[in-house]
Amino acid sequence: MRRGSVTRILGEHPVGTVFVAPYVVFLAAVFAYPLGFAVYMSFHDYFFTAPGAIVDRPFVGFANYVTVLTDPAVQRSFVNVLIFLVINVPLTVVLSLGLSTALNSAIRWRTFFRVSYYVPYVTASVAVVGVWLFLFNSNGLVNSILGPLAPDPSWLVNSKLAMPTIAVYVTWKQLGFFILLYLAALQNVSKDLYEAASMDGAGRWKSFMNVTVPGVRPATTLVVLVATVTGANLFTEPYLLTGGGGPDGASASPVLIMYQRGIEQGNPDVGSAIGVLLVIGVLIIALLERRFVGREE
Repeated sequence: MRRGSVTRILGEHPVGTVFVAPYVVFLAAVFAYPLGFAVYMSFHDYFFTAPGAIVDRPFVGFANYVTVLTDPAVQRSFVNVLIFLVINVPLTVVLSLGLSTALNSAIRWRTFFRVSYYVPYVTASVAVVGVWLFLFNSNGLVNSILGPLAPDPSWLVNSKLAMPTIAVYVTWKQLGFFILLYLAALQNVSKDLYEAASMDGAGRWKSFMNVTVPGVRPATTLVVLVATVTGANLFTEPYLLTGGGGPDGASASPVLIMYQRGIEQGNPDVGSAIGVLLVIGVLIIALLERRFVGREE
């Protein structure tokens, strides 16, 4: 094979293409193929069978999507995840940026605090959920401190407070990861800009708003996108904290409903339709965020 042909196939840097190839195969096997198969299932009367069994799975068009869009539980789950994102994403950006700015300054025990914020992120969800159940159940520590101010019904069994409580929990658990992203971004903000702002009479707040925030804008775009994608895939937290989306579906997420319809109830075609709609919705939100959050000043 001639060099020109190799260049056309592998690009200008064939060695780089070879190194990237395993990850491309991984993406195709773990993401592209399952997504394509989910789209196929969503347009067919698909059901589980014994291994090797050959059965007819007729094409049903948009029937599964009609079933999904007219299901009150599915409709509520999408509203729930929107409530979650409205709380979780801004809270994640504000807290992670503020804390990373503080941790980036010369303070005592800086390494200790950095590790402390990261520990919940790497701790198993089941273990951390146990702590939050202890804190926020009807007789938990939080209600004991609040006394007569405690909500009734309690946090995780209150239809209005269950999803906001889960949003706060997820924000707290994942905060360490986003703090690390901002800490990395802060290393690229020139100290000369802070010195220039100080010479112009800017205080800490003005320096933060006029130097730090614009300087970490690319990281903010990444944090918003990652928080949105992970939040839209919410499953473990409502499954463990509220016993599967309770009370009465107030904390059910689309992924949880997809699991219940597709696996527990044996309707993978309906579950796939929920998944496809969720992917489309997340892509639309991500494009809007990329357009407005990531735009240049």
